[in-house]
Amino acid sequence: MSDVNSAPIIGITIGNPAGIGPEIVLRSVAGLKGELDMRPILIGDLAFLSEQNDLLKTGLKLVPHASASIDPDFIEVVDLGNLGRTFEIGEESEISGRASGEYIERAVELWREGTIDAIATAPISKRSLAMGGYDFPGHTEFLAALTGTDRFAMSFFAEKLRVVLISAHVSLIEAIGLITHDRLLDLIRFTDVSLSALLSRPVRLAVAGLNPHASEDGMFGTEEASVILPAIEEAVKEGIDASGPFSPDTIFLRGFRGEFDGVIACYHDQATIAVKSLSFGSAVNVTLGLPLIRTSVDHGTAFDIAGKGIAEHSSMTAAIKLAADLVQIGRSNQE
Repeated sequence: MSDVNSAPIIGITIGNPAGIGPEIVLRSVAGLKGELDMRPILIGDLAFLSEQNDLLKTGLKLVPHASASIDPDFIEVVDLGNLGRTFEIGEESEISGRASGEYIERAVELWREGTIDAIATAPISKRSLAMGGYDFPGHTEFLAALTGTDRFAMSFFAEKLRVVLISAHVSLIEAIGLITHDRLLDLIRFTDVSLSALLSRPVRLAVAGLNPHASEDGMFGTEEASVILPAIEEAVKEGIDASGPFSPDTIFLRGFRGEFDGVIACYHDQATIAVKSLSFGSAVNVTLGLPLIRTSVDHGTAFDIAGKGIAEHSSMTAAIKLAADLVQIGRSNQE
């Protein structure tokens, strides 16, 4: 790290402690230490993290969070002290679910206080979160509720590919029904504003078709002509640089190569199959529309390998790096 007092401060939640979150957070911070102009602050249970840190032999020196600047040789932990030995690694539980929810709540509090500049989150278990008393399907909706955000969207960043989803965790039949002119036009507008703000420049957007080959002039469906194209044309009339609908089997690769700044996907797996095929392990989940910068991994808790010391941490590393980069971009835009 260079100047620890001016570097972006990234709050990193450890996710569900029974999953791979603590491991990938500790390994990522150890790998980034001294290489990135940022200051990480972990949000979790200090005693538990210290125990995991010793097992992993990362070499990190974990200390309680201090309000003043601290020696960069130490990694601060905002200690919630909310874990005992009554939960099992690799298993769903009320204790681990409640703890993961409390880490998210504390991270937002730290952001409101001005203690941190952005949040990078390790994976949580939706089932454990519910067992712990939280009625949210995931991070995105939880953070939206905590920040009073009505309009938000899930997106994935994979190098130059940035994909925004019109719907997320719903059945495919329901997802297709959600593709309407008004919803798509609203998402194009929202994506234009949100990505432009994050990247501090105008953006060029592409819209994927729903059907094979974007229906090939009506041969394989009518949604492109009746719904998607009219929404794009209206957005263009408003001055938005948007085009499509493009064949979904090639548009994501074109975005990955930098031809577009963002690609709007018609349903969840249309986006994530492309993202994970092109950049599995290094893609980052970014919630658009929040008043704060939030990044996360592109995978889940992986309970089956939790506690074994074999989890791949590259996506967590990428999430932390991107959070710091977006803070710096925002600061540059304000100068």
